[in-house]
Amino acid sequence: MRLFRIPSFIPYVLKNRIWSIKNTENKVFLTFDDGPSPELTPFILETLEKNKIKATFFCVGENVAKYPELFQRVKNEGHQIGNHSYNHKSYTKISKKEYLDSIEKANDLIQSEFYRPPYGRISLNLARIISKKYKLVMWSWISYDFDENVSIEKILKKAHKQVKSGEVLVLHDNPKITEKQKELLPKLIQLLKLKDFSFGEI
Repeated sequence: MRLFRIPSFIPYVLKNRIWSIKNTENKVFLTFDDGPSPELTPFILETLEKNKIKATFFCVGENVAKYPELFQRVKNEGHQIGNHSYNHKSYTKISKKEYLDSIEKANDLIQSEFYRPPYGRISLNLARIISKKYKLVMWSWISYDFDENVSIEKILKKAHKQVKSGEVLVLHDNPKITEKQKELLPKLIQLLKLKDFSFGEI
């Protein structure tokens, strides 16, 4: 079962993380994980510029190292930047030291106060440690754009029904989903605009 919208009890229990943005007037927050990528980031930036939208990009350090000019373009165009670790490895796959080192290595390049854990998974102990230096940013609504079994039509239907003011929405800047994202993103933006939402960065 795929839960597009995070159940309300989770933010209540895990309070040391940003799940949504309170006290916003009909505003939503687009976030993009995994980039930058030459296959998709330019399209995302062009689409955001066309619609006069600022968003937040949670970047992977090794991609920033590979494509520094593209990373700089994201910053130059006025978008917020976040840290998504250096190599996008889950905390369950590496040691605690490797995990924390990955964040710091990425931050040498990214230089942001915001951190989003890969796959949205992190232990309570790591969350406590990381939140001493960074603001942990999660999300309240996830698009499942990365899931080949979830159609664009289903994503749009869920967004129309579920997205509310203050929501932090997750999409992906990942070359594996280039064609899907190129179709989805413009349609999602137009749907949200028709619901009278404006857009902000974290």
